[in-house]
Amino acid sequence: MRKHLSKIMLVVLAVAVIGATIPQIALAASLETTGAVKNEYTYEEAVFITGTPIIFKGTSKDIKITEKESKGKLTETYSLKLTASNGATLTRNIAYESDVVDYATIGQKTSNGVVKKYTEKIVVGKTTYTLVDYQFSQGTVTDNRAASDYYSGNVISRKTYSFQSGTGKNAVQNTVTIDTDSRHAGYENFWGATETQITESVYSFSDGKTSHVKNRLSTSKSRVLNYEQNLGSLGSFDGGYAVVSEKDVISEYNYNLASGQKGKLDLDTEYMPTIERLIIPKFRDLNNHYAKEAIDKLYSLGIYTDTSNFFSPNTPMKRFDFTTAIGKAVDLRVMQEKENKSKKTASTSVFKDVKRTVKDYAYIETAVKKGIIKGVTPEYFKPDSPITRGQAATIFVRALGLENKAPDPGYVTKFTDDAQIPNYTKDGIYIANELGLMTGDPVTGRFNPNQPLTRAQASVVLERFLNYLENDLKQNYRDDILFFN
Repeated sequence: MRKHLSKIMLVVLAVAVIGATIPQIALAASLETTGAVKNEYTYEEAVFITGTPIIFKGTSKDIKITEKESKGKLTETYSLKLTASNGATLTRNIAYESDVVDYATIGQKTSNGVVKKYTEKIVVGKTTYTLVDYQFSQGTVTDNRAASDYYSGNVISRKTYSFQSGTGKNAVQNTVTIDTDSRHAGYENFWGATETQITESVYSFSDGKTSHVKNRLSTSKSRVLNYEQNLGSLGSFDGGYAVVSEKDVISEYNYNLASGQKGKLDLDTEYMPTIERLIIPKFRDLNNHYAKEAIDKLYSLGIYTDTSNFFSPNTPMKRFDFTTAIGKAVDLRVMQEKENKSKKTASTSVFKDVKRTVKDYAYIETAVKKGIIKGVTPEYFKPDSPITRGQAATIFVRALGLENKAPDPGYVTKFTDDAQIPNYTKDGIYIANELGLMTGDPVTGRFNPNQPLTRAQASVVLERFLNYLENDLKQNYRDDILFFN
């Protein structure tokens, strides 16, 4: 695929697996610790039980994975029939059951589960490895924030196989026990999802020998925004944006086996990309403007819905418009609609100066419920007032759920106008600066917290916010974890 001209992460919610249906209550976490990679058609995993790495493969007709939730219990089933190039076969049937508890008041969920069924048989030549015992326990906690859900968990398991070596009178019944300790961490949001899993396994054979295998597995899904030039030079537009949805899986095994074999084995796969064209911006007051690219992207994504041909980039951004843009960027309205699907809609507005009948009101209401915004007073929002730099920084950080990353109260920021920073914006300004979302004046060293953001400036920082949800989170949950573990 050709080199992307520009990238912004787009809609991603579900982690796709072959044949899987993902219920709303499901936590995005890997229960299997085999290091397998899969796409919509193929499945591969490496097995080391024989003392030689064997890669087993299957297609969608060989694999069935389902998930079902009922009354706070999540049941996941796996059925696999795999083969290797040397004729070896692997059959596996699993049923996991997890108790999912929703702590709605603090925005968290926990999932703790056990195995209800696990059968497995590996046939390599004349030797059959039969699973005779399996112990398993997993726990995951998810912190549901407005812009992103963050999760982390552990899996521990013990698998014991029996197999026979030798023939006739020289036949000996042997066992091998595989103790596995696995950790996983990830995030998923309206714009992207990445999960990375580190698994360490120790194989203990009945003759006293041992094997060690460490697997690093990472799955990442994104939608990339590309600028596409119009092939016709006399067309009504020069070009527009297209969304290319992509997903990839990488897996690395490092092994030191009882047979004396050592080495590294890599597996990876990609899903078939899909493409979607977006609407075309036609603003006439942005030629050669420094914020044109950011504004065009936000308009194409539907974050801006201006119907005029004039964007007015140098006018102040209104509090209502900025909050609505944030809401659309993290899909708050959709979240709100799901939550209220079976609930009666409230008859009064969350603010006296914002009517429920106004276009995009749902974003304001949900932003309040999610703790992203507050009014100027408890009753008044002042929707037409300019959004200030300090307020914008605070909204970004609340949406990400990162308020607790600020130092203990009493700290001083690096900005020369620290004394002018309102207390309620101080944590947001500190963290937004640390994340690179907003910076101060390079000449004066001031942050200017009470200075209004223009529509152009707001667009630039909104684009940084979306890039953070793609590049920074993905790097932290893939590259950083893989490099340091």
